[in-house]
Amino acid sequence: MHPDARSKYESLRLPRYTSYPTALDFSPSVDASTYDGWLRALPAGVDGSLYLHVPFCAELCLYCGCHTSVARRYEPVASYCDLLEKEIAAIAERAGQALIVRRAHWGGGSPTVLKPDDFHRLMAALRRGFTFADDAEIAIEIDPRTMTEPLAYALGREQLTRASLGVQTFDPLVQQTIRRVQSYEDTARVVEWLRAAGVGGINVDLMYGLPHQTAANVVASTQRTLTLDPDRISLFGYAHVPWMKRHQALLPERALPGQAERLRQFDEAAALIASAGYRRIGFDHFAKPTDSLAQADAGLRRNFQGYTTDNAPALIGLGASAISSLPQGYAQNAASVAQYRRAIEGGGLPTARGVALTAEDRIRRDVISEIMCRLTVDLNEICRAHGAGLDMFADDVARLKPLQEDGVAQIEGTRVTVPEDARHLVRAVGAIFDSRLSRPDRHSSVA
Repeated sequence: MHPDARSKYESLRLPRYTSYPTALDFSPSVDASTYDGWLRALPAGVDGSLYLHVPFCAELCLYCGCHTSVARRYEPVASYCDLLEKEIAAIAERAGQALIVRRAHWGGGSPTVLKPDDFHRLMAALRRGFTFADDAEIAIEIDPRTMTEPLAYALGREQLTRASLGVQTFDPLVQQTIRRVQSYEDTARVVEWLRAAGVGGINVDLMYGLPHQTAANVVASTQRTLTLDPDRISLFGYAHVPWMKRHQALLPERALPGQAERLRQFDEAAALIASAGYRRIGFDHFAKPTDSLAQADAGLRRNFQGYTTDNAPALIGLGASAISSLPQGYAQNAASVAQYRRAIEGGGLPTARGVALTAEDRIRRDVISEIMCRLTVDLNEICRAHGAGLDMFADDVARLKPLQEDGVAQIEGTRVTVPEDARHLVRAVGAIFDSRLSRPDRHSSVA
């Protein structure tokens, strides 16, 4: 890569491409009636995944970009569980006989705000409504600050296979600034509980680019994380978007690292993780060579949870703001719990918006997915698979020429490749094939 090219692309604000089209293209044109038809059209025996969203936290971290709110009392959480149980039954009525669940993922918010009894009853509702494969992977996102040993054993009894622990940083000053004070000792204790309970797969999420972060303290947090011996590590760049997430305005902007420093933080932490034997996956994930993510090869995918081995054609989102991905397109539930409640208690589906896929969307989605997951794509192969003409990419290839000159992309015949030293800029290459891209200010920077 040309030495002057990095700064040119690192500050670009582009989608993370956890879907294509992205959520910015969702509209009310996809409603509850549309989604109902999509669910009922699923063929019997189709592989499926479930995503369950718990939009509550004990505290609000100032860097957070998730759909969540603070629950000072447990009553709103328990009431939400009632709604979630009703939605599970409603979806199962429409698609439960068709779906074979290969994966289920609990996200938030913080699913660990749930009491063990509520977690058990919701898992029971899922198993009543859907057929789980014997080897189904069931994962959960964990806030170690609210995790308890009884809940860890509840996860084990429900046969959860993987847990993702939010850490972000172990630096005391950074923790205080982002309002997420979490000791290494407490985090290590949660890892011990999970492993003792039989939850064998451990992921850890780290961040760079937060206020007061430096390359030195990001590396120090990474070193401590490695002592936990996780199977996977995600190294996310903080996206400062206070115009979308107002609480981020409480962070001291003058303490945010500049672009060059952000990149230095990522480079040094990534090098440390790689030196510990982890394989780099995409642009921000790392996995042990023995982990399924590192062994996925052609099976690697990208969805709303990041990089995954999940290639099920049907992903059912449950809970407020949850997104479903079906063969026909994407459907998202109402984001606010109040709107979600009104829909569920009214006996309907809480679908608020989405997008139906066009033939061109499907082709471009495959191209972007290949680039994001494997850093290379043969445009001719994709077109042939879809019965399309290669000329549809003529303008895109022309737009790739400056990236090729800068060493960010290579073009050989109909194959486009991102060189290894430009891996962290892969979103810039993927975006070339995004015919819907608009409002770059709504996205996070590339690095």
